[in-house]
Amino acid sequence: MPRVLLRGALLALLLLVTAPTGTALRVDVLHSVAGVPPHIVGIFDDPVAFQRSASGEYFVFDRRGHTVYSIDRARTTASKLIQIGHEEGRIIEPGAFDMAPNGTFAVADAPRGQERVQIFTPGGKRLLGFTLPGRAEVRVTLGSLVLSGIASFQYNGTTLLISHPESGALFTEYSPRGYPVRSFGSLRDTPYGQDRDLHLAMNAGMPLIDPTGGYFYVFLAGTPMFRKYDSKGGLTFERYMQGRELDDYMRTLPTRWPTRRVEDREVPYVTPTVRTAAVDPDGELWVSFVVPYTYVYDAQGDKTRTVQFQAAGTIAPTSLFFTGTGRLLVTPGCYEFDPSAPGQSRR
Repeated sequence: MPRVLLRGALLALLLLVTAPTGTALRVDVLHSVAGVPPHIVGIFDDPVAFQRSASGEYFVFDRRGHTVYSIDRARTTASKLIQIGHEEGRIIEPGAFDMAPNGTFAVADAPRGQERVQIFTPGGKRLLGFTLPGRAEVRVTLGSLVLSGIASFQYNGTTLLISHPESGALFTEYSPRGYPVRSFGSLRDTPYGQDRDLHLAMNAGMPLIDPTGGYFYVFLAGTPMFRKYDSKGGLTFERYMQGRELDDYMRTLPTRWPTRRVEDREVPYVTPTVRTAAVDPDGELWVSFVVPYTYVYDAQGDKTRTVQFQAAGTIAPTSLFFTGTGRLLVTPGCYEFDPSAPGQSRR
């Protein structure tokens, strides 16, 4: 081999070996393969959850519209299942939605500032409900979208996992009737221990059920991190999330956060690093950031892919949902993607 070619090959190998940990060498651009027709999407004010039941029916949680819609399998018609209202069986100031494998779904809302969870049948009939003690407190917000607290939970048909760092633990598990089952996951250390509100905001996150066993917890604000817990609530590992796509954002991350007045006190106004996250059927964690990139981590916590979603432009996901047929549903826009597709590589 000529010396100049040998030198070039060695240099390329050296650059590959010494590339910073977490640096993405390429981006897989996934293009939508289906979606809800625009004339139906147009009736939603703010779709922040798009999920599909085992029967093939779609459900859309319209946060700003205070409504839950069902869409038929052919995606030709949308019907209102749950509408606005303070009374039981309706929702007001809703924050979160999640569907269980059996087709029942849960909605969290806040009538008169009181945090409430209601469980519904696939047809929209109220089954159960409960309220949480205390007033609803906003920890992390992105524009008008609340990302933390009871606005982030998972429902598996048997229990609900809620991010509730006020309790001193990351996870709080409730029965559908509102009985606390257990709490687990110690809060992470932050530089804001003297500021309780800011310390709790930096511990707000998304509790996620791993279908292959255990749980993930993705911190929403501050230094990007996630943790994996086993089925008994024991810590398995934690990982920092890094990559060149996040570098510019991390350089501008505040060390002092602005405040806003809520009722009679000043509270920090904290914006997120992470928009949403989900776990696929193989136990891989997908994390979407405020910059329009999504990192994928395997069961050992190693980053395997950097993904970008394309439909009518680049999408910054506000929700991710893996269906039983292997598709990935994404809002805004209510699009479907094939997560197994290699995508169009871009360096």
